[in-house]
Amino acid sequence: MPQTLEFKQSSHLDPQLYDPAAISANVEKLTGRWLNTNRETRGIAECVIEPDGPDLIVKVIATGVEGPIAWPTMRAAVLANLEEEAGQRTAALAVNFEFGFMKSETYIRINKGVLVIVLFNSFLDGSGRSNYVTREFFNRAD
Repeated sequence: MPQTLEFKQSSHLDPQLYDPAAISANVEKLTGRWLNTNRETRGIAECVIEPDGPDLIVKVIATGVEGPIAWPTMRAAVLANLEEEAGQRTAALAVNFEFGFMKSETYIRINKGVLVIVLFNSFLDGSGRSNYVTREFFNRAD
């Protein structure tokens, strides 16, 4: 039985979701220092999002066997959060981290006041390890 899929056009979306001025105004909700809600995380412990002129930069501190690991500071691409059904009126961020042996395609957004980071991790070193996805949650520290 064939299925009919319906797609929304930009004319059907709330104008704030694709208006650059509205997106920029909502980016401020993402800025600040964020701490992982799971104190026992084996992934990202802290994320700092800061304005840098017209751009945003993302700083990540991950956990490691020998202590905290600072990831490279990266510029973020600002995206519209198209979860119109949930009443979201905010921006999201896309950041790519490259580590030589691995890359992490990272997406950051706020959901009900909690920062959500989703990482799509791919190994590039031929080690045979499985690529994986993780999702972590953060509360504002400041």
